[in-house]
Amino acid sequence: VERWEVEKLLEGPFDRCCACVTIQAGAGGTDAQDWAQMLERMYIRYAERRGFRASVLERSAGDEAGIKSCALQVEGDFAFGWLCGEKGTHRLVRLSPFNAKQARQTSFAAVEVTPIVEDKAKLDSVEVAERDLEWSTMRSGGKGGQNVNKVESAVRVRHLPTGLAVKCTEERSQQMNRAKALSILKSKLLVMENERREEELARIRGEAVVADFGQQVRTYVLHPYRMVKDLRTGVETSGADDVLDGSLDDFAEAYLNYRAANKDNE
Repeated sequence: VERWEVEKLLEGPFDRCCACVTIQAGAGGTDAQDWAQMLERMYIRYAERRGFRASVLERSAGDEAGIKSCALQVEGDFAFGWLCGEKGTHRLVRLSPFNAKQARQTSFAAVEVTPIVEDKAKLDSVEVAERDLEWSTMRSGGKGGQNVNKVESAVRVRHLPTGLAVKCTEERSQQMNRAKALSILKSKLLVMENERREEELARIRGEAVVADFGQQVRTYVLHPYRMVKDLRTGVETSGADDVLDGSLDDFAEAYLNYRAANKDNE
């Protein structure tokens, strides 16, 4: 696809924004936590390939291996537009490296992609009452440092009316983490409001609205053959290792075309 043709598809209201990619290990125990870490690496490598900057906002280590969850901030022009198609459930099929019998194992991980809105006017338009926020603090994980593991600088904020939660451990001070967490929370609320308006318009037009929470979007098979297939666009490749090393452009471009086609049909 020609570059200008793809860029024409990046016309969503938040496509130009930076992105917050949250990965949560699902069913599958240690294998799922290892799978979540594989996805974390895949998105960091993809960010590097596209010239974006990826940093870890929050990371929770797995019990034996991998991670239970993590949140990445991906900075760059149109980062959200290129990553928005990753939202959903990602399924891995492989021989388990954690099973003595090396049995075939299916693991799941959920990926959420949220734009990081930096437009102060837009963020200020989101009114959040302090009584609707539940704050908690904890010690940051990681390898030492003057404040790490000594001061409760990490914060978690939960928006009680919606249940949305954001955890931030990246910054050195609690105040900076509070500001970052609140900014990302407001971004999520902006997106939620935008999606609600789109659903209302769809209802007015008499269209069926299907919620895609937990929707399985892509399958990665490493045994008995190697294949990665997107279940929405039909794009597939036998180059599973390349995909896991961040080669996601074909999937991203296909999703942008898929999104545009669905919009044209509305």
